[in-house]
Amino acid sequence: MHLLRWIALAGLAGLAASCTSTGSIRQPNMPETITSEKALALPPPGGPSIVNVVQHTRGNGIEQTISLFTSSSVPGQNFLKVQFLGASGENPGTGSAPYHMVSESGLAREMASAVPGVRLATSATFLQNSYGPFGYASGKSRTGDTCLYAWQQVRSSRSAQTQARNFGMIQIRLRLCDARASERQLLGIVYGYTIVGTFNGEIWNPYGLTQGSDPTIGRPGSPIYPDDGGYRNMPMSIGYEPAPATISRGPVRRAAAITPNTAPVLPQAVGPLVPGPDMPQAGAIAPAPVQQQALTASGVTVPSPDCVGDAAMSAACRR
Repeated sequence: MHLLRWIALAGLAGLAASCTSTGSIRQPNMPETITSEKALALPPPGGPSIVNVVQHTRGNGIEQTISLFTSSSVPGQNFLKVQFLGASGENPGTGSAPYHMVSESGLAREMASAVPGVRLATSATFLQNSYGPFGYASGKSRTGDTCLYAWQQVRSSRSAQTQARNFGMIQIRLRLCDARASERQLLGIVYGYTIVGTFNGEIWNPYGLTQGSDPTIGRPGSPIYPDDGGYRNMPMSIGYEPAPATISRGPVRRAAAITPNTAPVLPQAVGPLVPGPDMPQAGAIAPAPVQQQALTASGVTVPSPDCVGDAAMSAACRR
């Protein structure tokens, strides 16, 4: 009897639980498309522009693939991939992303998948941007497109991790192919991108200890000069030479040659003729012309000094 009673009670409890169930649908943790404003990393100002952002939430962080504008005949899409690892416990039950050390074989597989059909050569030059050292490989496609694949790991040093902090890590991958850009132009994107995401809590800080200011600031005897936004420890001359003024010259016009027998042509008066004090009035009889005496060999005649004024009417001057 007791056994039957317990079975009946268990059945009633199961029936009650089934009646109170909401029947909600749970969506599995899958990558989702988000807006560009929620991207954890941004390309530099001026491009390439963001096409879309796909985010995958993990149990120990977040992965984002930021697709960039592509102008190339090489198969595939330009992208900036960023992966935040270390924030364990924030998304339980969604699975954790495994950590893989940066290796030559792993990078070779990544490049073959991201830039198919293009032979990339790894640069042996040590380079670093605002977030630390990075590496890259570049090459040309058969059609002449320039391709670049860069990788970077942002992680604090081991000495900083011994203080029970700075355990976070950021993995960055950048794939760029362009039909008109050079290798140096594509490399400028690696120096110009910005990481805008961060971890909650100092324990996951991937950047390590905060660096102090430049010791030369405020110290006497250490001048700081402007040099394209940076500082340089070298003398700089004070003052500058002004640029020479440029004089614009119009077309040169040659004057007509004047021969000894050619008199200069004077401009004619414009408008009505106004009589002067020495000119006869209307209706008056004009005096006889005064005989001029040639004094020069150029053909220009000038009056004699004795024939000026009232003496011009004398018989000697009329000859």
